Amino acid sequence: MKKNTLASYAARSDQSRGRQHDEPYKDDRPVYERDRDRIIHCAAFRRLEYKTQVFVNHEGDYYRTRLTHSLEVAQIARGIARKLNLNEDLVEALALSHDLGHTPFGHTGESVLSRLMKNSGGFEHNQQSLRIVEILEQRYPGFDGLNLSWETREGIIKHTSDYDRASNKAVMPYEPTKKATLEAQIIDLADEIAYNNHDIDDGLKAGYIKLNDLASVELWQQTYVSVGQKFPGLDEKRHILQTISYLIGELIHDLVATTVENLLQHKIISCADVRNHSDNLVHLSAEMKELNKQLKTFLYKHLYRHYKVERMRVKAERFLTLLFENYLENPTLLPERHQKRFELYGTERVICDYIASMTDRYAQDEYKRLYEPFERA
Repeated sequence: MKKNTLASYAARSDQSRGRQHDEPYKDDRPVYERDRDRIIHCAAFRRLEYKTQVFVNHEGDYYRTRLTHSLEVAQIARGIARKLNLNEDLVEALALSHDLGHTPFGHTGESVLSRLMKNSGGFEHNQQSLRIVEILEQRYPGFDGLNLSWETREGIIKHTSDYDRASNKAVMPYEPTKKATLEAQIIDLADEIAYNNHDIDDGLKAGYIKLNDLASVELWQQTYVSVGQKFPGLDEKRHILQTISYLIGELIHDLVATTVENLLQHKIISCADVRNHSDNLVHLSAEMKELNKQLKTFLYKHLYRHYKVERMRVKAERFLTLLFENYLENPTLLPERHQKRFELYGTERVICDYIASMTDRYAQDEYKRLYEPFERA
């Protein structure tokens, strides 16, 4: 987006606080565009292709992964940013990086590492995302990490959801008493809009939730009926997919309208006004928030706690715990490049980094290599 089309309260590349390390550039891309490109090309981003959203990768080719989820968040977030005249490059960089630190097997992996690292600094996936872009990626001469802008790193560590929030200590270098940019605030809700609606699609496809059950969810049923009236005679598959599409559209429309109202009501003119405001300015309306809460409650009960999802959760919890404990007892099982980091970061933290970086498939293969006697090491 051209600078002169941005709203007065948008983040601007030429006003960025810059990067941790000085470096020569081969071209003149704007700051946040360069951040976005570096994220796309990093190893941690590629590994998201084989990390669980809800369904483990081997369960079917149709289901979302952390990678496809991140792309869907980026699409939703860009659309919101465009309507609000915000910086789309920064929004996209934050959307694509918001899950870089996720473990194999989704929130199960995060829960396991959080428990195992309780006395060694803990684990939280937003903090791990920041650790990846500041330390763990090794691509450039002269420094570790991706050397992203201050604003992108701030947006990563201040991202929050129903499941995750970084510790106060982790946020400390990024002005914890101030709010993040509007671009960063968008990601919290774009993330939720994406996973709620696309988890419906995956859940229906898997047969874990039923269309009849969804009729009890007011927001879904209103939209489903509306789509049926607009497209009479539509077959069930298209009807479901169009309902999801229209539902996403309704949530985006409500979010944009509510945010515009907030900006006007609080006389927000500059990015400094955004940062100094007492609360986030990007919101759903009270009515839509309640309707969306009903949908989340439904998904938690009928999908995230479905017995087949629970079976995989229990299996993943068991073998990720065994991997960690085995590595801790025998640190030389880790590849040499990781062993070289023990002295710098501590054995537990290096093991945690190693497991967190694994894809679902790699973790399962590693389990077999370590515990099945006829599997090649």
